[in-house]
Amino acid sequence: MTTILAFLFVLGVLVFVHELGHFLVARWYGVRVITFSLGFGPKLLKVQRGATEYCVSVVPLGGYVKLAGESVEDNRTGAPDEFMSKSKWVRFQVYLAGPIMNLLLAVIVTAAVLARGADVPLYESQPAVVGSLSKNSPALAAGVQPGDRIDSVDGKPTPTWDAVGFAVVTKANREIVLGVTRNGQPMEIRITPEGIGRYQLGDIGVLPLLRPSFVEITSGGRAEAAGLKRGDVLIALNGERGLSQPEMYKWLKESGGKPVTFTFERDGQTSDVTITPDLKTGSPLFGVRIISYEFKTVNPDAITALKMSAKQNWESAVQIGQTLKGLFTRETPVGQLMGPIAIADLSGTAASLGILSLLNLMSMISLNLGLLNLMPIPVMDGGQIAILAVEGLARRDLSIRVKERILMAGAALVVMLMVTVIYNDIARLLR
Repeated sequence: MTTILAFLFVLGVLVFVHELGHFLVARWYGVRVITFSLGFGPKLLKVQRGATEYCVSVVPLGGYVKLAGESVEDNRTGAPDEFMSKSKWVRFQVYLAGPIMNLLLAVIVTAAVLARGADVPLYESQPAVVGSLSKNSPALAAGVQPGDRIDSVDGKPTPTWDAVGFAVVTKANREIVLGVTRNGQPMEIRITPEGIGRYQLGDIGVLPLLRPSFVEITSGGRAEAAGLKRGDVLIALNGERGLSQPEMYKWLKESGGKPVTFTFERDGQTSDVTITPDLKTGSPLFGVRIISYEFKTVNPDAITALKMSAKQNWESAVQIGQTLKGLFTRETPVGQLMGPIAIADLSGTAASLGILSLLNLMSMISLNLGLLNLMPIPVMDGGQIAILAVEGLARRDLSIRVKERILMAGAALVVMLMVTVIYNDIARLLR
């Protein structure tokens, strides 16, 4: 039930915002709106307000705004409130408004999430220097070594771990070329990422250099009394260095009631404190929570959050563009395309993690939806805009017959796409 409700919430908001864009701009220019519908097919609920019928329809996989005199089948009278009576410039704005609203929603929702503050892993924005390799990983088999710096993937620069992750994630089971620097010498390593999980995300099994740190110090606990602070980097326990986060927890759990010396780093300075655990609950409690990586806390004001959101969404838009290009160049596997079933699954998972995760997912899907609708595919907003552009350049309107053929071709392409993504969704469920 959580999955269904989360899916309906995410999709409902995205469709409403998209269609609201078309509706508001159409009404601004005096176009009569006949129907504003969330969903397709038979109408479940409907309310008439003025000349417009507002309704919720049975198939929740989209929505539409029906404008007077918009389609070929409409009985056009040439009235000034009909869509085709308006100039190409006005029609262009009406078509553009839907995708723009989705893009704006992505920026606003991301900014709202960022404004609440977050702990950001430091390694994501650092050079991709390999700290360790997973057992039996493609990277280990290909000869990648700890200390190697990954500078590029298939010739494209990857200055950070974030860039490496995105470059690899769409390349499952396809050979790639890593540009690596080892001991100051550049070299190339050919490697085939393996597909991980239900969505077959590409992974080569390399991990960054990680140092565990304190993400939480319990108020009134032994660690707070000893002077430890949130964000301190944990270097060693009783002089034993190089422990991972799981190894540290295991070490502390098995320490019994004996005092433990914590070696930590703060502002570049290393210090030691000795803490005797609290044994009231029967197990040693030190009053700390440790995560496996260093982080920085971001608490932006509203303006800064908007700037950060715009930058983040722009970077994501570039990545989406590269992924779409990869579909045509066969660099991006078609099997990674997701349909409504996958979106529902992701919505349920995000909802189980909390409202911020669900909003993050909504922002990502809204950005994708806005960009996809701008593609010059007939029946999509971008296709309609492309037809207007062609007519503007030709200085004459295309014939109704030509438009019908274009729209039929676009509809066939969309149907093929839907069949593909639904097939992918079902295949994932079977896996």
